[in-house]
Amino acid sequence: MAKRKKKKTDEPTIENRKARYRYAIVETMEVGIKLLGTEVKSVRDGKMSLGEGYVRAEATPPRLTLYGVHIAEYPPAGFKVMQHHPTRPRVLLAHKKEIMKLAIASEVKGTTIVPLKVYFKGGRAKLQIGVGKGKGQSDKRQDIREREDKRAMERAMSKKI
Repeated sequence: MAKRKKKKTDEPTIENRKARYRYAIVETMEVGIKLLGTEVKSVRDGKMSLGEGYVRAEATPPRLTLYGVHIAEYPPAGFKVMQHHPTRPRVLLAHKKEIMKLAIASEVKGTTIVPLKVYFKGGRAKLQIGVGKGKGQSDKRQDIREREDKRAMERAMSKKI
């Protein structure tokens, strides 16, 4: 018997680059997303924006909900198919203990739960979320300065004397 070759997927990983700029990410976690059929197809096409999104964790009943994320409508579905609302709240799937942990972490002043990345794993949509503590303007400037210094050192090291 011949071994099956693994299929190479062209499915994009959609990242929220603004989140790492605006927040100091303390902890990350992988959760599932409950999506409709047209949403899944649209995410596979890369028509999703995480920039304005945030997550709410509720302790009673334990629930994670994703707000503010835009998933574009899927035009090839046709006009007869019921399309989803692009910015509707979406349910996130996680264990009860994880949800309680996030609910406690988000109650601290200055912290929020932000979506970082969306990808497919085993045919299912996964979302990486992070507990972020808001950065001030000086923190953002310091990060930019460190990044520029690192690039300058790498450029200097790459030049041969």
